[in-house]
Amino acid sequence: MAPVTTTYRTAALLAAGTLTALLAAPAAAAQPRDDGPALDGSGECTFPMKKQIEGVPWPLQRVILDELWQDTKGKGVRVAVIDTGVDDVNPQLSKVVDAKAGRDYLKPDPKNPSFGDEKRGKTDGTVDEVGHGTKVAGIIAAKPAKGTGFVGLAPEATIIPIRQNDEKNSGKSDTMAQAIDYAVKAGAKVINISQDTTQPMSPDSPMGRSVAAAIKNDVVIVASAGNDGADGENKLTYPAAFPGVLAVASSDRNNERAAFSQSGPMVGVAAPGVDIVSTVPGGGQCVDNGTSFSAPYVAGVATLLRAKYPEWTAAQIVTRIEQTAVRSINGRDDHVGWGVVDPVKALADQPGTPASTPVADPARPSRRPRTGRADAGGDPQERSERLATYALGIGGVLVAVVAGTATVIRDSRRGKEAR
Repeated sequence: MAPVTTTYRTAALLAAGTLTALLAAPAAAAQPRDDGPALDGSGECTFPMKKQIEGVPWPLQRVILDELWQDTKGKGVRVAVIDTGVDDVNPQLSKVVDAKAGRDYLKPDPKNPSFGDEKRGKTDGTVDEVGHGTKVAGIIAAKPAKGTGFVGLAPEATIIPIRQNDEKNSGKSDTMAQAIDYAVKAGAKVINISQDTTQPMSPDSPMGRSVAAAIKNDVVIVASAGNDGADGENKLTYPAAFPGVLAVASSDRNNERAAFSQSGPMVGVAAPGVDIVSTVPGGGQCVDNGTSFSAPYVAGVATLLRAKYPEWTAAQIVTRIEQTAVRSINGRDDHVGWGVVDPVKALADQPGTPASTPVADPARPSRRPRTGRADAGGDPQERSERLATYALGIGGVLVAVVAGTATVIRDSRRGKEAR
């Protein structure tokens, strides 16, 4: 294979909170005609990456993998990634991607030298000139590899690569519908769609009918909510807003909504979407941001649940994810839905089977997911509680209580470490 030196640059303004989409604004915002869902995310990367990212990414630091994988790693579950294609050369994906089952809905460019002779003109969904779909697939199912702490949440699952979009936003709503139909026929039990459009889509549209048919066939569909949330206004995005789809917003290290994450009544849960590490074409990993990379985190959890509870319906899988999420309020809101997904809690053994819809928790909700090690931050209430603890300790110092003094010193050190 010829070396890949492709550099893709997307709107790198995410840090400033002005990003609206990965490579283009959602089609509906750009022009009135139906151009289909646009990719959403942000980042800049040259691939393949010769140097791997060694450390454990922060979302994985919050998960005790031995506990998460005590029953399954997703073996036997087929996951369709409808995106820009999924590279099967990256070592972490080479044994995960089922190229024979893949499909390409875009016209291959035989003159494109980026991926070597063996990639030119391929129509099996393994050409990814953008890197977007390869990142999405990695978050779901990348296998462990020497030299990096990154791994997918369901590394024994199988990825069905479906190329339906590219850096030119060539994907249309009709090809999205075809891709969903194909994914069902190819045996997918989970479908990840990290694309969105704000153009209204009716249930009778081709995409609406395809989504409904997939859900009727008991397929879990996970979709990104979109990155147009900087203005604070609620919007409906599609396919996320179709009934039965689990729409995913982005959360940051503090379990709060990422500034770019789109809010709206369709949001079911949130998942890490800031500084996200994942695989890129050819080899190595890069860091990216966006709800594009929150959705596959949730799709990975859905994959593990499908493997552990094959008798559960798609609606029950979605409900378990929503019901076990870490909530900031006793219910749902339009920013993070039912809360931030907690993979370990979702997979924990619980009596009975979940209902088909989540309910408010009568108990006071916890504020953070179960963690494998200390991590920084905390939501506003946690930070207020810590400050109150410090103040109480200081009061103890003023009255010369030795135990209080020790508590203040210990909490102070923890505060510095967290920061």
